[in-house]
Amino acid sequence: MLTRDRKRAGFTLVELLVVIAIIGVMVGLLLPAVQAAREAARRMSCGNNFKQLGLGLHNYHTAYNKLPLHGTGTAPGVGENAWVTRLDTSNMRLSMLVGLTPFIEQQALWEQISSPLARRTDGSLTNTPGTAAQPWVAFGPTPENIQYPPWATEISTLRCPSDPGVGLPALGRTNYVACSGDSTIGSRQGYLNVALAAVVPYAPTTGTAQRARASGRGVFHKGQQTGLRDILDGTANTIAMGEIATDLGDRDIRTIGSTQNANVNPFIDNPLQCRTTTPGIDPLRPRFWDPNTGVYGAAFGRGFRWADAMPDFGQFFTILPPNTEMCTMGNWDRDNMSSASSRHQGGAHVLMADGAVRFITDSMEAGNSNAPMVRNGGTTLFTMPGVKSSYGLWGALGTRATREVIDKDF
Repeated sequence: MLTRDRKRAGFTLVELLVVIAIIGVMVGLLLPAVQAAREAARRMSCGNNFKQLGLGLHNYHTAYNKLPLHGTGTAPGVGENAWVTRLDTSNMRLSMLVGLTPFIEQQALWEQISSPLARRTDGSLTNTPGTAAQPWVAFGPTPENIQYPPWATEISTLRCPSDPGVGLPALGRTNYVACSGDSTIGSRQGYLNVALAAVVPYAPTTGTAQRARASGRGVFHKGQQTGLRDILDGTANTIAMGEIATDLGDRDIRTIGSTQNANVNPFIDNPLQCRTTTPGIDPLRPRFWDPNTGVYGAAFGRGFRWADAMPDFGQFFTILPPNTEMCTMGNWDRDNMSSASSRHQGGAHVLMADGAVRFITDSMEAGNSNAPMVRNGGTTLFTMPGVKSSYGLWGALGTRATREVIDKDF
């Protein structure tokens, strides 16, 4: 009898499993490359945002011969502490980003801020529920008021695509803040005399003004308006702004402050204070605070209020290298020591005063991290006003007028 083999109609089970395994291996090999390419694109977009901010800063300077003021707005008719919530005034709490809005294609938002606004975020036409129509004053209330629409607005130019933070309890988030130099002393007050009297700024002969003048070594210092001519170290050698990661509610040491130092700030004498205090940083997860370490409330994370000039929201310092811990006085409304940070691998962007954008690595040379900070009345080689920064190349890049020569590549 004549027979003929039938042609095979498909794969055997073994062949199918082999093909699936090969596909799985290929996906496993390609996925990291795809993710790396996506992050490279996000990082480039993040740098491009910074270039837009740099262009805005220079256009502002062309228009006014000064850089935007950090710690601006309206003052109350009576003395008021900087951290107090007000509906009738911004209490001189607004960041330099507010003045920059019309120069970064946010003219419509600027017009809302600079004029009285008769609308709340919830849609009603009054700044206080249950009252007759009463508009917000020009330049709004203090920046924590969510019912003032501009403060709750998310501005795309201020967001780095690599940062996944969204939504409440933040208001409008920002990944870009002002550089305040290498000393945190008096950074929440600066030159502003709102707390003691309705006079702005402090008289130049007062101790507070002298303290601000000695420690305010960055391009931006609260209440002090500077121009490019004040950057004696050269605009190419001085950082104007830095990138920060916004808080995700995960106790990240870079994005939320601990409360362990209560109302004292020992980090001014030892910037490594929070690294050596227990419980402090979690030894098993060095990027996070220990579960037993108290931290700020959920509403006070880094990058949460784009319009707020206070150190927690609108400043960074060139003391410890990028992506290191945020050491604080125990509350959001006090001085803190926070560096640049990001969701990128290995570093963070900074904007130089000449408009160039540079990526600073976590291994940036940062000198003596145990050295005390410069202050008014300082008598040592570390603390005397006007001395070169103790914090190496990183500190030198953050100061505007210590006449340091930058002879290293960064």
